[in-house]
Amino acid sequence: MDLTYEAKYHQLEEQHWWFASRRDAVYDLIRRLKLPTTAAILEIGCSGGPLMQRLRQQGYADVTGIDVSEPAIELAQARGVPHVSVMDGANLEFADARFDLVIASDVLEHIEDEGRALREWARVLRPGGQLLVFVPAHAYLWSEHDVVNHHFRRYSRAGLLAALRRAGLRPRRSSFWNAALYFPTAALRLARRLLAGGAKPQAAAGSTGDLHQFAGPLNKLLLNWVRAENAVLRHVDLPVGVSVFALAQKAA
Repeated sequence: MDLTYEAKYHQLEEQHWWFASRRDAVYDLIRRLKLPTTAAILEIGCSGGPLMQRLRQQGYADVTGIDVSEPAIELAQARGVPHVSVMDGANLEFADARFDLVIASDVLEHIEDEGRALREWARVLRPGGQLLVFVPAHAYLWSEHDVVNHHFRRYSRAGLLAALRRAGLRPRRSSFWNAALYFPTAALRLARRLLAGGAKPQAAAGSTGDLHQFAGPLNKLLLNWVRAENAVLRHVDLPVGVSVFALAQKAA
């Protein structure tokens, strides 16, 4: 991602409604797996470590984090998060069958060779281990935000599941996420494209895409809105959303 965007990301990641509500969704999905606290967990793209901190607070002791960004790992270390290191998510420096769970939230779209990355993630899973992956949804939502983030692609639900199967993983569940903002996001991005005459989106120097700091009340409103959706997600899969996730398992 662009350096300006990354600096803004690290400034906001703990409290911003998008990151906080997504961590809630990820944590809730993990909690429902009923993993023992002895489970070995790897977070790929751990950033400054807020999810790792939460997992450790809940008793998970064997939690490892990696990120390709040196500033991200330096921030995690400054926050007192142990077992974090700079590493390429497509070239893991771990032994085969090391982890019970691998988490990758908005990482796969940053990696050009998705097949290699997914095979690596499968390799470090123990037999019966699980992968939880979130990615941005729908190619037609491609925007300046994707350019700033150095994304290679956005995903359909079917496309994500097919990629997981090609890596030898068996999907157990998949759903869209953040349905609440799907329609306004789609309307805004498609309108921008029409106004630009269908031209491919470009990013202005110093742009942070759609990452903005909101006033406290608005941030809280959006956070509570998506948290309510997260509660619904415990019971049903969502038919639309700005993101899509899948939970997949390695053969036992």
